[in-house]
Amino acid sequence: MKLHFLGGAKTVTGSMYLLETSGYKILMECGMFQGSRAEAYQRNQNFSFDPATVDALFLSHAHLDHCGNIPNLVKQGFSGPIFATEPTVDLAKLILKDSAYLQEMDVKWVNKIRVKSGNPLVKPLYTTEDVLACYHQFTPVHYDETFEPLEGLRVTFSDAGHILGSAGILFEIKENGRHLRLGFTGDLGRPETALLRDPNPLRDLNVLITETTYGNRHHQTQDVIAEELCEVINQAAHDGVKVLIPSFALGRTQQIVYYLHHLYDQDRIPDIPIFVDSPLARHTTGVYRDFMEYFDRKTHRLFLQDNKDPFTFERLTYVDSAEESKALNNLVIPHIIISASGMCEGGRILHHLRNNIENPNCWVVFVGYAAQNTLARKIMDGHETVKIFGEEFKVRAKIKIMHSFSAHGDRSDILNYVNYSPPSHLKKIFLVHGEPESAESLVDAFRSKGYEQVTVPDLGEVFEL
Repeated sequence: MKLHFLGGAKTVTGSMYLLETSGYKILMECGMFQGSRAEAYQRNQNFSFDPATVDALFLSHAHLDHCGNIPNLVKQGFSGPIFATEPTVDLAKLILKDSAYLQEMDVKWVNKIRVKSGNPLVKPLYTTEDVLACYHQFTPVHYDETFEPLEGLRVTFSDAGHILGSAGILFEIKENGRHLRLGFTGDLGRPETALLRDPNPLRDLNVLITETTYGNRHHQTQDVIAEELCEVINQAAHDGVKVLIPSFALGRTQQIVYYLHHLYDQDRIPDIPIFVDSPLARHTTGVYRDFMEYFDRKTHRLFLQDNKDPFTFERLTYVDSAEESKALNNLVIPHIIISASGMCEGGRILHHLRNNIENPNCWVVFVGYAAQNTLARKIMDGHETVKIFGEEFKVRAKIKIMHSFSAHGDRSDILNYVNYSPPSHLKKIFLVHGEPESAESLVDAFRSKGYEQVTVPDLGEVFEL
């Protein structure tokens, strides 16, 4: 039995792990690698295995870095089922279709510039047609219901509390008289995250693959989020500035709107216009409305028991058309624009940044993690100039970073996860989906708890189980 680490190794993007037994091959995640355009295209285009030989794909949740390369996998021969929770199936279809559309639009824009400079034209990684071709392979499953997709393999999805429909996945493997319980956290959520139920940990594992995005950090409490957001908005309104919030259309945008709605109801933020400028965010919010039975008790108490929609209130406007989006550039009163994507690698946020990054009367507020080499990370790291659509701009806008919004578990959450699998059972721990300093900081911490075999795999590394 072999475990291949094909993405999300010493990085937080492009998650992909292949489990190979004597009877089958299964893939955990098929994420899009995000970074510099040329590197990302090469990494996403080329698989180190034959997709046609994979029997099934198991998807923990619908973020692009976990599901974004599925159309390419199918295009290159994968024909098996894609197992995911029902909300994840609906959300992944939206995310993938939007990804293809944005690639097609961005390629048109970039190629206009490349023609002028005499550079060769580029192509999208996949098209909308490629996305539609993989829809029929999605197979919905329910939390806590064990099923047997292949002989000798039992699988159970457990609520991960990261975004709507996110799951940790338990694989019970029987091979040559041996039984193995392998757990994959996907992206591990935080307790008391807005809207969502708390994570339900996998138990009594023999092998654990866990994300480590914030393995070297401790988050502030969830109570801080509302206070910090309230302070930023009130200060921006006082200073008369525009606020841009790059935000993932799935998960983070719904969380921000939840807090803004609650703050507005409490009269704690000023009466200024708030725009969600992302068609994808509007559509994914629709899926959130379809599955409100998945929300936590606090959301029911604050909103649902009074038949209030958490995602709609008086000062909030969802922007659809490109013309409406462009018109926001002409607003001279203080206002807030929430726009995708969070890593600023695509979507309407790029156009807003292009028009405002050199404006000292604009604030750019980052509310999530950004991978290395992404535009968001470069701005967050203090680069004085950045390239947007191939053109260079000086960063004159005021930059603010709010780490408290993260939907990932922190160091304590990751270390506490193993408490449900004592060292006598849990013999191997693999630390993935984290930059090297984050993942490696956990090795000694796990060993101090009695877990001896703790590894931070390199990209492409293979382990015998």
